[in-house]
Amino acid sequence: MIIDVHTHAFPDSLAPRAMAHLEVGNAKAFSDGTVAGLLRSMDAAGVDQSVICSIATKPEQFDPILKWSLAIRTDRLIPLASIYPGDPLAVARVGEVKAAGLKGIKIHPYYQGFDLADPVFDPFYGAVEAAGLVLVAHTGFDMAFPRDRRADASRSLALLARFPKLKFMATHFGAWSDWDDMEAKLIGKPVNLEISLTLEFLPLDQVRRMILAHPADRLFFGSDSPWGNPAEPLRVLRELDLPAPLLQKILSENATALFR
Repeated sequence: MIIDVHTHAFPDSLAPRAMAHLEVGNAKAFSDGTVAGLLRSMDAAGVDQSVICSIATKPEQFDPILKWSLAIRTDRLIPLASIYPGDPLAVARVGEVKAAGLKGIKIHPYYQGFDLADPVFDPFYGAVEAAGLVLVAHTGFDMAFPRDRRADASRSLALLARFPKLKFMATHFGAWSDWDDMEAKLIGKPVNLEISLTLEFLPLDQVRRMILAHPADRLFFGSDSPWGNPAEPLRVLRELDLPAPLLQKILSENATALFR
């Protein structure tokens, strides 16, 4: 069993425009951004289930994302809702997500324009924690934005210090393109780390060192499809000579426990 906890897809009518808008610099997609394209990539890589992470860049996108997520939900696809943290209705939205039966919420400090650790959003975070929903957050820098510190390792720690029971997942191995700082601050701590778009950028000895030094039940496989081909990080993971029980935790067991 392989579960990819970080993928993206768009409604068929929106996918061409969304992909054209999101392709910046060297960020070139390998598939078309549709659900069908995601399923084809999953089949090719041997991925059994994928978590789909949508991003609401303004409050009024909450409802259409929620409705679309419910429409595409299957045994293979686990869509997450997205809430704009600055939405005056953010706390109520959390209740809607819970009532709809979705497993969690995706946030992105850059695309949504906020600081991950800003206490002004504590009512939202508290509602997510109380609801028992998973909160998947983009962490680290983002290649489409200036390198302002909105979602670094220190901010993840500050958030979890205030909400220690929050089912928080830091994407891109805790801090995209800021991994040395992340290793110093997060590795070994009880923080859920998803590893998409990391293996391609780091020396593999550092990747292996960080994986082995982190709690085994806090590591998750992700590809960031369609920006990453799931087959590639799977290949690299298998070449790291990790203990078989640890590899299986990363590939599926930890995700099964978190998203159940």
